[in-house]
Amino acid sequence: MMMYQFPRLACVLLLLSTGACATRAQRTQTLQVMSYNVENLFDTNDDPHTDDNEFLPDGDRHWTPGRYRNHLQQTARVILAAGRWEAPALVGLCEVENDSVLTHLLRRTPLRREGYRYCITRGNDPRGINNALLYRRDRFRLLGWRSVRIAFTERTKCSRDLLYAWGRIASGDTVDVIVCHFPSRRSGQKASERARMDAANCVRRLCDSLYRVRRHPNLIVMGDFNDTPTDRSIRLMSDAPVRRHRLVNLFADPRRTRFAGSHYYHGKWTQLDQMLVSPLLANRVTEAQVFAPDFLLTEDGRRRSRRPLRVYHGFRYEGGFSDHLPIVAEFRW
Repeated sequence: MMMYQFPRLACVLLLLSTGACATRAQRTQTLQVMSYNVENLFDTNDDPHTDDNEFLPDGDRHWTPGRYRNHLQQTARVILAAGRWEAPALVGLCEVENDSVLTHLLRRTPLRREGYRYCITRGNDPRGINNALLYRRDRFRLLGWRSVRIAFTERTKCSRDLLYAWGRIASGDTVDVIVCHFPSRRSGQKASERARMDAANCVRRLCDSLYRVRRHPNLIVMGDFNDTPTDRSIRLMSDAPVRRHRLVNLFADPRRTRFAGSHYYHGKWTQLDQMLVSPLLANRVTEAQVFAPDFLLTEDGRRRSRRPLRVYHGFRYEGGFSDHLPIVAEFRW
């Protein structure tokens, strides 16, 4: 009789140990989040409502179907490489044109195996570029999203909307995500600062409204802010009169992010791409870095440094990835 009880006992012990391992795994779930300005991910079709003429086959950049397909494949390669052992659960994208582009990205590249879905803003940017969020359905159950229009001091100003989305992760917690692409510095840093301050004010108001609904939110604000961590617009978002409403900038210190910056201009790296999180999420961070593998970089011929391998360098086609490097953070529950 004991001979039959021993295998039974062994099975029980095995099940108990397996259950314990599963419980530990559930207790240490991770959420990998990525933000990436993909440099003008346009299709080759003319949109009569926007100024996308540069990115047409007969346009100034000779944006052919072949170049478009290459950009899709390159973007997918970066997303998968940044995730290392698995594709990131959430990917904020800046400079994507429309639904068609995202459909092609998720269906015609290796990303089709990752179960991604997306949401995209409908802003009034003159060139027609938008913000988007890719999310893996097995890691993030989307509960809702909206496109948030920025109220600019200059009433005629047009730009990208903020993308606000919220969903539930495997732990049962709700995560709020805001994807941003602030107005550029093209007219000069000082001359354009007011527009970025307006955008930062919009983000700050949205965050404050979330704090009124959720006492301790899991909040992520990420994107291309066209400002550095020490600039006024970033400080406006991170600071708040109420301590628990403040945001922690995971990319404020380049010594911790493994690289000098995410954007290279005139021989200088700057950290324009950032991720700010609520205090609760800041305590869950296990890693925050600029993703800068060798394949994303090339030599700057005029200077003794490396720069991003871009899609276009000026109007010269390079066939690379982007003028920005992506940023990645991992959180543990």
